[in-house]
Amino acid sequence: MRKSDRLWSISRRRILGGIAAFGVGGLPQYWPAVALGQGAPRRGGVLRVSVVRRPNTLNPLRHINEAEYVLGELMYNALTRLDYDMKPAPDLALSWEPNADVTEWTFHLRPNVKFHHGQAMTSRDVVATYEALLDEKTASPGRRNVGPIEKVIDVNPKTVRFKLSTPYADLPAVLAHTTAKILPVDALNRDLKELTNTEYGTGPFRLKEYDPSRLCRVERNPDYFLKDLPYLDALEEVFYPDAAAEVAAFLNKELDIMLEVQGSDFERIKSAQGAEAIEVPSGRFPNLVLGCDAKPFDDPRVRQALSLALDRKQLVDLVLDGFGQPAADTPVSSSYRYFKDSGAPKFDVAEARRLLSEAGYPKGIEITLVAANSPAIRGRLAIAVRELARPAGFNINVQMMPYDTYLAQVWKKGNFYVGWYNMQPTEDGIFKQLYTSDAVWNETRWNNQEFDKLIERARISVDDKARRELYGQAQELMRRQVPAIIPVFVDLLAARQKYVQGYRHHPRGAIFNFASVWLADGAPKRT
Repeated sequence: MRKSDRLWSISRRRILGGIAAFGVGGLPQYWPAVALGQGAPRRGGVLRVSVVRRPNTLNPLRHINEAEYVLGELMYNALTRLDYDMKPAPDLALSWEPNADVTEWTFHLRPNVKFHHGQAMTSRDVVATYEALLDEKTASPGRRNVGPIEKVIDVNPKTVRFKLSTPYADLPAVLAHTTAKILPVDALNRDLKELTNTEYGTGPFRLKEYDPSRLCRVERNPDYFLKDLPYLDALEEVFYPDAAAEVAAFLNKELDIMLEVQGSDFERIKSAQGAEAIEVPSGRFPNLVLGCDAKPFDDPRVRQALSLALDRKQLVDLVLDGFGQPAADTPVSSSYRYFKDSGAPKFDVAEARRLLSEAGYPKGIEITLVAANSPAIRGRLAIAVRELARPAGFNINVQMMPYDTYLAQVWKKGNFYVGWYNMQPTEDGIFKQLYTSDAVWNETRWNNQEFDKLIERARISVDDKARRELYGQAQELMRRQVPAIIPVFVDLLAARQKYVQGYRHHPRGAIFNFASVWLADGAPKRT
C-alpha cells in the first residue's frame, strides 16, 4: 500500500476504524488478440469473470452498471467501439464519413451479420434501434449521450445516415455508448419488457443461462461476423456482492478475472502465485452529489465550504489506498482530450468555516450523507468525508444502505449522497450525462444556464482550439460553483490469472473485449 509522507491533521486510525465499523472495506479491422508469452491464441475453455453488482436487466438500452455493460458487449454490438486510446473503431459499421459542415454522418454497415435468432442485420434495425433509444418512453440512460441526433435515415440495406440538429464532430465516438447496441426490428416492435430476461443480439456470445441473483452464462456464437472470434467456448459472469468472498474465490482459482479489485486487496492479489494485479489510470470517479435546489446546498457557499474542507491527497490515501489522483470538482480527468489542469481546490479549514458562517451556519451544520454498500469505495468515501469535514463545522451522519435500495429510493432523488461514475468517451458525454440542465441523470439539479451554453457551443464547434477554450471555461465554472464534489479520480484495479491471455483493462471502465480472450496452459477444465 502506498501512503503519503505528509503528516495528517486528523487520525487515520479513527477514519479507518469508522470504515471497518460499517463493514465496507484506414480504420483498424478490430482489436487483435494480445498474446502474452503463451504462443498463438487457442480455442476452447470457459472463462469466469466476477463483478460486484448484480444486473437489473439484459436490455442494453437500459444498462447502467458494470455487470450490465459486460453482458451488453458479450451479446450485442454497436455501430462503433472505442479502442484503447479512446478513438472510435469499427464494430457493426465498417466505415463512416461526415458531410462538409458535420451536420450529417453516413455509416456503412458490415455485410453478412446475423442476429442470434437468425435474422440478417440491416439498416432497418439500426434506424429502429435509435428511434427506440431516443424515445423518452424507453427511458434509456444513453438518450442524451449519443449526440444531437435529429433523424436516422435508411439509405439502403447497408447504409444509414444520421441527420443532426447541430454540427457534431464526436458522433462516431459517442455511438460506441454502452446503451447504443443494435437490436432487431421484430424485437423492438414487441413489448420491450421481454428484453429484461432474454436477448436478440449480434454479439460474439449467445445467452445460455441467466439467474440475476447468481450468474449469467453465454456460449460462443458460431455465426459471429468475425470468423476467428471468440476463442472461448463460454463465459460465465458471476455476481459477488460480498467482496471478501470474491477475493477468496479468485485466490482459489474459482474465478479467472476480477473486474474490480479494492485497493486494500491489491497487494495481496499482486503477491499471489499465478495472479496478476492490474492498475490503469482512468476518468472514473466517486462524487458527493449535492442537491442544488434545496437547503443547505442551494447556497453555493455551503458547497464551496465543503469542498475546501476536504484534503484531496488524504482522500486518495484513505479511500483509494493511494490508487488514484486528486480531482478538482469536475468530471474531466487528464485522460480526456480537453482537460484543463487548474489544480485541486486548496485545503483550507478556516476559509471553509468562514463561508459556512456567512451562509448562516456559524455553529456548524448537521446533515445526512447516504452511501450504497456497493462498491465499497462509496462507504469508505462517506466515512472519510465525515471525519475530514468535521473541523470545518460539518456534522455528517452517514447512512449506509443496500445498492438496490439506493437505486430505488435515493439515486436522482436525494439531496446528499455518494455517486459512482465511469469515464465517458468525450467531455460532452460526461457533461450531458450528469451536469447540464437536460442531462439524463441531472441529479444535482444545478441547472446553470451559463454552463449549458458553454457545453452547447463546444459540442457544435469543429474548431479544436475553440472547443478547448469552451470546455476549459466549463471546467472552471464547475470548480467555482461546485454543483458536486468530485474529490478523486480512481485508478482502475482488476486482476487476472496468468493463464488468461489477450485481456487488457480499458480506461473507459465499461469496455472489455472478451471475444479476444483465450486460455493458455494451466487454466481449469470447465464445461
